[in-house]
Amino acid sequence: QVRLVESGGGLVQAGGSLRLSCVASTSERIVNINTMGWYRQAPGKQRELVATITGGGFTKSADSVKGRFGITTDSAKNTAYLQMNNLEPEDTAVYYCFAQITIAAMTLWQTGDYWGQGIQVTVSS
Repeated sequence: QVRLVESGGGLVQAGGSLRLSCVASTSERIVNINTMGWYRQAPGKQRELVATITGGGFTKSADSVKGRFGITTDSAKNTAYLQMNNLEPEDTAVYYCFAQITIAAMTLWQTGDYWGQGIQVTVSS
């Protein structure tokens, strides 16, 4: 019912920057985007939280990215951004967009958790 599409990944040298974008789209009416965020999964490791932001602007981020990554949203575009600065080889992973969204489907409001397909970020040393 809701599709998340990520963009902005790629290959960058250590110390460089990337900005990831995640756009939420649906044929239904979006009542509220409760939370949007990013998780990542490196080879052989579990998926971990990178950063999230609530509809009220409250943010949470992993200790490993504090001071280097920032998450923002553009509510008019149903889009979340992850600005990644001073990238390190340890940041290499597939990054997944996550969103908890409430939509109006017919006469019901439905809240669901949605994931994007993932996008590769590779940081070379």
